[in-house]
Order: sequence, then structure tokens, then C-alpha cells
Amino acid sequence: MLALRYAGVLALTVWVGGLLVLGAIGAPAIFDVLAARHVLDDRVLGGAVFGEILRRFHLLSYGCGIVLLAALLARGVLGPRPRKFAIRLTTAFVMLAATAYSGLIVSGQIRRAQEAIGAAPSSLPESDPRRVAFGRLHATATGLQLVPILGGLILLFRELKD
Repeated sequence: MLALRYAGVLALTVWVGGLLVLGAIGAPAIFDVLAARHVLDDRVLGGAVFGEILRRFHLLSYGCGIVLLAALLARGVLGPRPRKFAIRLTTAFVMLAATAYSGLIVSGQIRRAQEAIGAAPSSLPESDPRRVAFGRLHATATGLQLVPILGGLILLFRELKD
């Protein structure tokens, strides 16, 4: 049981920690460095770099989500079941579903919107429908990433409390 619990907590920590690092440190650093060095089309390049990092991180997130769900299910079957097992399992599933939707659907929509614009969306007038649509997609992606962060923090708290 300890090995299953460890695997689940490790997957959860990598997943949540990675999201926090990417959002709080990675993305701002990429855009700040490119802007400070006066790189031509710095916003486009920054978006491309961070988009690729996020694409790769989504793959890691899927693996972490599968490990987390498998560890919880195995603990539930082999016993003793973790406290509030159904809530934990549902939380982990929702986290993985949000990540999958973000990585498989929303990321593709963002990429297509960027290609259609052909420049940094921020270079368009604020009222331009393409910029507005891109802003909505970006907000959706950001909101979806909050799901595994919040769910993961709740699950970590439950594990520490047990």
C-alpha cells in the first residue's frame, strides 16, 4: 500500500508542481527575456516556445493522471480504501479530463488561431474578432489548468491528513 500511495503522491506532486512552475516562472521568463533582448516578433516566438513546452508537459500530465488514477483504484480494490475514496477518484478523473481537454482540444484551437492571425494576437486592435477569440481561448486554457492545480492541492491535503 505504501508503494501505491507513494506513486500517487509523486505523480500528483510532479503534475501540480509542474503547472505552478510553468505558469508562475516559465511563461513569464520566456516572454520577459525575449522582450528584453528585442527579439523580432518576440510575442510570436515566446508563444511558440511556451506552446511546445506546454505540449510536452501535457504528455507528462496525462501520465501523471493515469498513475494517480491507477494508484487510487488499486488502493480501493486492495484495501483499505482511502477516506472519501469516491471523492478522491472523481477529483483525479476531473483533473485528468480538464488536462486532456486543454491539451487535445483547446491547444489545437489556440495553435490554429495563431496561424490564422500570422502575428502576435496582441498586435491586433483590441476590438479585432481574432484577438477577442484568441483571448477567450487563452482564458479557457488558463482556467482549465486551474482545475488540476486546485484538485491536486485538495488531494495532497487529504493525503497528508490521512
